[in-house]
Amino acid sequence: MTISTHVLDTSTGRPAASLSVRLQREDGAAWTDIWGGSTGADGRIPALAPAGASLAAGAYRLMFDAGAYFQARGVESFYGVIAIDFIAANPDSHYHVPLLLSPFGYSTYRGA
Repeated sequence: MTISTHVLDTSTGRPAASLSVRLQREDGAAWTDIWGGSTGADGRIPALAPAGASLAAGAYRLMFDAGAYFQARGVESFYGVIAIDFIAANPDSHYHVPLLLSPFGYSTYRGA
């Protein structure tokens, strides 16, 4: 299974470059960090997993540090960290989780 993301800053109409993202997996009552990094110049992270790691089906969480992203640009923002929880049911599938982001709103969906 693979997981990817693409973040667009809808307030500028540009990719959200250098936005910190963490991937977590639900482990009983807790969440365990399994990967962390930042979006590239195109706002993408094509593979959210440690190199060579195999991801199993289960509940995952993406943590986007929107507050730090906007603060670094001198922009007031309503959000700190945005958490998106999702179920990856098929270990043979690709899960793409885009984020459309602005200082006072966001939207997400299951992409292809």
